[in-house]
Amino acid sequence: MPLPFLTADRDLDPPAADHAALPHDEPDHWRRPYRPGPWRVGTAAVFLLLASFVLLSAMIIALAGSLPGAAVCVLVGALTIAFALRLLRVGLWVSSQGLRQVNLLRTATEPWSAVASVRTRQQPVRWLGLPRTVQGQALVVERTQGDPLRTLITDHNGDFLSRPEAFEQAADVLEAWAAEYRR
Repeated sequence: MPLPFLTADRDLDPPAADHAALPHDEPDHWRRPYRPGPWRVGTAAVFLLLASFVLLSAMIIALAGSLPGAAVCVLVGALTIAFALRLLRVGLWVSSQGLRQVNLLRTATEPWSAVASVRTRQQPVRWLGLPRTVQGQALVVERTQGDPLRTLITDHNGDFLSRPEAFEQAADVLEAWAAEYRR
């Protein structure tokens, strides 16, 4: 039974993938051409669970009569929620305007005219963003002037760990966007 509300899954079906090189019809909107991986979603879920406990404790502290302590707990809960949501947005986003690299604390946007190449390369990569490095593949975005962008997409990060086919598909889609709009 097809479920029409699963639009992201519809793009992965073989008949839908055959007729278009790019997965979406509206190139003017910023979109991530891959889904967040289970490690990233799980980490964000743990932080949201922690935020719910902190906000529950804020309510208990407020009912006990200590409003400054409750305000501190609400602030910590709000910061935890903001961190979890920002963690879900980390990655590479594309549109017809360019390539946007969203980090945890900052966002950098490069127009397609400033992108020299987008390709995968075998190199040491960080495992789940931790200091430990392993040999793996990374998607490298080289600029026409200056240093390449910091590598965000690897086959060992939170989106693609234990999912090499998803990494290959995301790299192919990003290379297709670059080939389409870099002219």
